[in-house]
Amino acid sequence: MKPCIGVLISGSGTNLAALIDAFSGDDAKAAIGVVISNRADAYGLQRAVAAGIPAVHISNAKKSRVDFDRELIATLQAHGVEWVALAGFMRILSPVFLEAFTGRVINIHPSLLPSFPGLDAQEQAFKAGVKITGATVHFVDAGLDTGRIIAQGAVPRFEADTIEALRARILAMEHELFPMVMAAAVSGRLSVEAGCVAIDGAAQALAWQPDKP
Repeated sequence: MKPCIGVLISGSGTNLAALIDAFSGDDAKAAIGVVISNRADAYGLQRAVAAGIPAVHISNAKKSRVDFDRELIATLQAHGVEWVALAGFMRILSPVFLEAFTGRVINIHPSLLPSFPGLDAQEQAFKAGVKITGATVHFVDAGLDTGRIIAQGAVPRFEADTIEALRARILAMEHELFPMVMAAAVSGRLSVEAGCVAIDGAAQALAWQPDKP
């Protein structure tokens, strides 16, 4: 049986769409078992339904963080989930959740961490005037975007860029980077070398190419 991934979202789910594309078909290395959103109106739920994947809304309203996370855990476990991918999930997970999936929760963030953690990372980078930014895939810990880095993709900021243009370029990198890392994770190809996470024994970094959108 293929490893099972659960995807947590809060919005439109473009990274979810990239994961669905990567893990569809008989030759896929894993299957997406369930998509969960804390927002009922998240368009990503519709993407899941269209792909034939169970889509679940779990509201976090009027619940403690731990109680909400326990509902997440129960739903993920009910669908046989082994790995959890955070694809635009706008909640900080509690230690209760992280203990339930120790070393198996992975997030995508739109900056080259540790620079520009938290919300609006693309705008933070744009306003700072950086020449290079990008995307980071990392393990999730109890901090805010502080987990161990798995892979990064570098994206240039051009002189004529608007924030929208830069954001789109970063998003294109996310769509390439996240499926690559999740495929490596479910295949057991991640290891820790000298305190850094390696894929197939080597550090992983991608660079934006001119023929990409």
